[in-house]
Amino acid sequence: MEAVVTAGLDGSPESRSAARWAADEAARRGLSLRLVHASVPLAPTAADIPSKNTQRHWAQRLLRDTESELRELHPGLPITTELISEETTDALLTAGEACAMLVLGSRGIGPVAGFFLGDIGLHVVARADRPVVLVRAGEQQNDQASRAEATSVVVGLSLRRRCEEVLEFAFAAAARRGTVLRAVHCRSLPVPASALWYPSPEAAEAVARAVSQELRTVLRPWQERFPGVRVIDEVMFDSAARAMATVASGSTLLVMGRRRDRPALAPDIGPVAHAAIHHAICPVAVVAHD
Repeated sequence: MEAVVTAGLDGSPESRSAARWAADEAARRGLSLRLVHASVPLAPTAADIPSKNTQRHWAQRLLRDTESELRELHPGLPITTELISEETTDALLTAGEACAMLVLGSRGIGPVAGFFLGDIGLHVVARADRPVVLVRAGEQQNDQASRAEATSVVVGLSLRRRCEEVLEFAFAAAARRGTVLRAVHCRSLPVPASALWYPSPEAAEAVARAVSQELRTVLRPWQERFPGVRVIDEVMFDSAARAMATVASGSTLLVMGRRRDRPALAPDIGPVAHAAIHHAICPVAVVAHD
């Protein structure tokens, strides 16, 4: 793995915010930053011979202007740029193989933009082996304006399988930022077949205690490894997809896991991570795990 954070640029406000976030993260980690733009050159036509050169000129200017902006923000940060003549998905996956993380822009969801990143981003997140961080437009300004309120890194955890890579990423992120780590596990309350209504508060409390103990057992080795990180463990009886978007509000980073063993034929990142990326306001890190 190279000591570099890679950011994908396409000229959108989202990708520019992603590049600024990536520069902050590279500086925080003491790594270098690589800015990448990838596209297949347009085939020139008789009526438009310079199209290929025009496209390349625009891409070079995009990389150059972004690099210049980031050098002003981080004067000592090593920055390189790369223009790749290749399908964007393949280029980003290749660029992400050797780096510490890949950072991309995300539109989230709204009345107009109904799908984050599009097919390219979805395929990259679903297939990348390294962590992928998705950043919305304006995140830099939002982060600066709400730094006092954004006092935690949030990690969503499943207790059905080991998520070592996810926990390591989340603990390290909280340690670098000097923030609290909120470890959240969501579960549905078991409802007896004979029950006419929702389980009693006593039953819910008993389940919460048992699950909390299980969650703390999972977290304990990582707390010993990162003794400076204060951890708040939380069990929520709610839809995991809805809960993750809720707890991410006011947080500096949401960390989610993605199983590596999901079929590669379809861009499937799992319903919870998918919903979190759509709805979470803060940057979302998707970390592949076994």
